[in-house]
Formats: sequence, structure tokens, C-alpha cells
Amino acid sequence: MMDTRRKAVFFDRDGVLNEDDGYVHQMRKLRWVKGAREIVAELTKAGFLLFVVTNQSGVARGYFTEETVRQLHREMNEEFQKWGGHITEFFYCPHLPGAPLPAYDQVCSCRKPAPGMILRALDAYGIDKDRAVLFGDGKRDVEAAEKAGIRGFLFPGGDIEAFVREKLAGHFTIG
Repeated sequence: MMDTRRKAVFFDRDGVLNEDDGYVHQMRKLRWVKGAREIVAELTKAGFLLFVVTNQSGVARGYFTEETVRQLHREMNEEFQKWGGHITEFFYCPHLPGAPLPAYDQVCSCRKPAPGMILRALDAYGIDKDRAVLFGDGKRDVEAAEKAGIRGFLFPGGDIEAFVREKLAGHFTIG
């Protein structure tokens, strides 16, 4: 029987969990947004499923490979685990209409503002849309959330832990 009471938080990656320094693809160059590791740990301990949904057009542009993206995500999760946190699954879109690499030159349902990555997670993990939210730093992130039927919050920068706590207050208990 599917658990429809699961609660979930979706994060955009660049600009929300890590600084958006332009096509981040190596752990040694990644700079964490203030409070990112802490909030992932708090939400994990509070029983949330956590997801990253990120457009990664650097793949389509030939700057790095899909394996490079997956490796960075594994290393990010290793760092989160050191703090007591865990991302349930990382979803990424490597596509870009007009991309220099023909294999990735396509319009797809996963590139935000399309909701494909969010919908895949909701379906795969049996998440109740009323118990799911997204935090992103761009209009397209919030648009994707709305199209998927979940609430989206636009993170203006600063301390992501404080921002998440403020936005979830009254809706969820996080610890």
C-alpha cells in the first residue's frame, strides 16, 4: 500500500544548496550556500524525503558529462551524510534546445520550468502533493513546482536554513 502521508522537500541545486558559480561540476570548486548542510540534516532527521531537481545544460554544451554530474551528486551526498543528512535522489536534466551536442538538443518534459523531474519523484515515492514543497532561486523553479501541483518558494539568497525554517513554519515540524 502506498504511503500518501510522506512529506518531501525539493531543492534546486545551484544557487540554493551551493553557490551558482557557473556550471559547477567538481566538488573541489563547490561552495555551499550558508545553512545548506544543516537544513538537509534537519529535514532528514525530521523524516522528510529530500530531492534535488536541477537543470544541467553544461552537459548539452559539452562542458562536462552526465557521469561528471552523477559523481558530483554522489560527493555532495557524502558531505550531507557527514552532517547527518541525505538527499533521497538527485534528478537532473541534461537537455537544452539548440544545444551544440545533438544528443541533448531537444525540448523535454524535465527541463524546468517543465515539471517532469518533480512529477517523476512524486510518482516514484508516493508523495502527497499537499505535503511537498520546492525551494528554488529562479522563477522557472517556482513555475515547475506550480505545474507539478506543489508549492514553490523563491529563495532570495542568504541563509537557506533560516529561509526554509521560516517558510515551513506552521506547515511542518522540522525539529
